[in-house]
Amino acid sequence: METKHIHSPAYHYLLRAGPRLKPLQQVHAYIILSGSGQNRSLLTKLLTLACAARSIDYTRRIFFSVSNPDSFLFNTLIRTTSKACAGLSASKHGRIVHGQVLVSGYGLDVYVQAALVSFYAKYCDLGNARKVFDKMQERSVVAWNSIISGYEQNGLAKKALGLFDKMREAGFQPDLATFVSVLSACAQVGAVGLGSWVHEHVIGNGFGLNVMIGTSLINMYARCGNVKKAREVFDSMKEKNVVAWTAMISGYGVNGYGVQAVELFHQMRRSQAIPNNVTFIAILSACAHSGLVNEGRQAFSSMREYHLVPGVEHHVCMVDMLGRAGLLDEAYEFIKETVSKEAAPAIWTAMLGACKMHKNFGLGVEVAERLIAVEPENPGHYVMLSNICALAGRMDRVEVIRNTMIRKRLKKQVGYSTIEIDQKTYLFSTGDKCHPETSKIYQYLDELMWQCKEAGYLAVVDSVMHELEEEEREYALRYHSEKLAIAFGLLKTISGTTLKIVKNLRMCEDCHSAIKSISVVTNREIVVRDKLRFHHFRNGSCSCQDYW
Repeated sequence: METKHIHSPAYHYLLRAGPRLKPLQQVHAYIILSGSGQNRSLLTKLLTLACAARSIDYTRRIFFSVSNPDSFLFNTLIRTTSKACAGLSASKHGRIVHGQVLVSGYGLDVYVQAALVSFYAKYCDLGNARKVFDKMQERSVVAWNSIISGYEQNGLAKKALGLFDKMREAGFQPDLATFVSVLSACAQVGAVGLGSWVHEHVIGNGFGLNVMIGTSLINMYARCGNVKKAREVFDSMKEKNVVAWTAMISGYGVNGYGVQAVELFHQMRRSQAIPNNVTFIAILSACAHSGLVNEGRQAFSSMREYHLVPGVEHHVCMVDMLGRAGLLDEAYEFIKETVSKEAAPAIWTAMLGACKMHKNFGLGVEVAERLIAVEPENPGHYVMLSNICALAGRMDRVEVIRNTMIRKRLKKQVGYSTIEIDQKTYLFSTGDKCHPETSKIYQYLDELMWQCKEAGYLAVVDSVMHELEEEEREYALRYHSEKLAIAFGLLKTISGTTLKIVKNLRMCEDCHSAIKSISVVTNREIVVRDKLRFHHFRNGSCSCQDYW
């Protein structure tokens, strides 16, 4: 690159113009008239500023005016354009740039390919990201990080971890960026074994716990149910920012340690760290799931001290907190007075859950019908309304609701659970018979549930379809995904090993009751992370105190 032009008048004019379209175009005209229209350093700066001005078309015109663009200029275009394409069709612009790369003969350039992988992955086009990645003859750590991060950020944690294994097999040394993505993927699937290995590797190789990696470890341990280890990491961090404080508060909250979450929140307020909107979501959620209503009210009121305006998530937490505590009238008034009549569906969903929990069927039907009117294609609302009507004995309404779902082709989300054993993750769905040891798992589970019955467990048959006979309902409940995962875990681990299960949906009341009994008859600790929170089962009781 021609660095002498960095001190030229044109370069200073560019700095003065900044990310403003008209001044940039004027400077561009001056550059062309002065004979520097093909200068790489000036064009690179011009490209960057044009992107910052969010003028993609102008950026492209600048780039295409270059007679022989090199890989550095391609890389600059892709990198800077990826910052400016938010809200636009990333795949459209990506294809345009990608096509020009191929036409210009830079399709095999390592840096350009890595930038394209990053571009496609960042904007959820994993198909094209993977195509570019798979065609790379020479891969870099940056390229590996881009594709791993792409899968992780799009919720495909298992694929991200699979690529991490391939990266190590190929002889590449992960860096801190790799570990941040891997730890986040571990948190998604509950792969605490691999997460712990990353922790040991980071410390053993002298990386140190900076804010980013420390926060990732806190999040991983907390979301895998090991709050003690998360707090050890938090306490060992020399530098803590608001994200680290928030991660630890959230970790306490989702694991049922509401009191500790509130204590840490007060400690944070006494420190120099200033809570943000996400911090308040974490503390309000912690209060909601621990019955700390007064503490939650105080936290919500204190938002104004930091000039923060409550958003939808804060209102959802407040309605959830009041509703869970049985304060349905106060929750309803909060929605009408504080939120508005046009409250977001998530707020009404929290209200509906509280109605079902406290068996307020009249209000529940009203709220469910509001939700269906706003989101007529969301199957969850119909399922909840069906459950409320069934519990109220209105089987005629149940039949109408189910026929509506069939007519609209709406299906209830399939539940599944995962368990990690020896750093390998196993997935089970309800009634799953795909596992090679299915017969052994089912036989063991049948024996286990018989032992639980002998110990006093009674199936909560209201958790399943009401048109079935009671015996059929018990059978349908027995093979829920978390029970299958637990049975497999008990078969494959030695006595005393804590089982850790991750479930994609809220755990049903029957499974909650059954696992309490299983923890007694097997003398095991069982940790289940469902859609809402963690449940630590020990000696017949759960950390949520049946409050979830």
